[in-house]
Amino acid sequence: MMLFDDIAEQRYQDLVFSTLRYLLRARMIARMPWNYVDATNLSPRERRGWIKMAQEFGYEVHAVFFDVPVDVCQERNTKRGRMVPDDVMQRMSQKLRPPTFDEGFSKITVVRVKKQARSEPENEVQNVEEAGGGAEVDENY
Repeated sequence: MMLFDDIAEQRYQDLVFSTLRYLLRARMIARMPWNYVDATNLSPRERRGWIKMAQEFGYEVHAVFFDVPVDVCQERNTKRGRMVPDDVMQRMSQKLRPPTFDEGFSKITVVRVKKQARSEPENEVQNVEEAGGGAEVDENY
């Protein structure tokens, strides 16, 4: 769902997130089995409300963490139509804290970049099922 006709519109973040919270709550009241929040959520503080809401409705909470070096992000950013300024990317990378099980996640999937011989990054997925549990790596991602 897009609230504004311009995907670059960033002036109304409070409205965007209050709408997302409203829609997510409605989906959980209706017991929809799969619900996703696709937002940057750099820190535990930013994730706390989403986790609490899901747990209050009895849902497990999973995280997908893209563990990508800043230089790879910056290089990929140059190929986007709507580029994020370098100073913004640097500030965001300094604020970034990986998700932890202590926050309330029942599963954390980590997507990492590994360099290939031809110097193109390739993604690698690692599923961490539970705190202290084993890890699976899906090389075919």
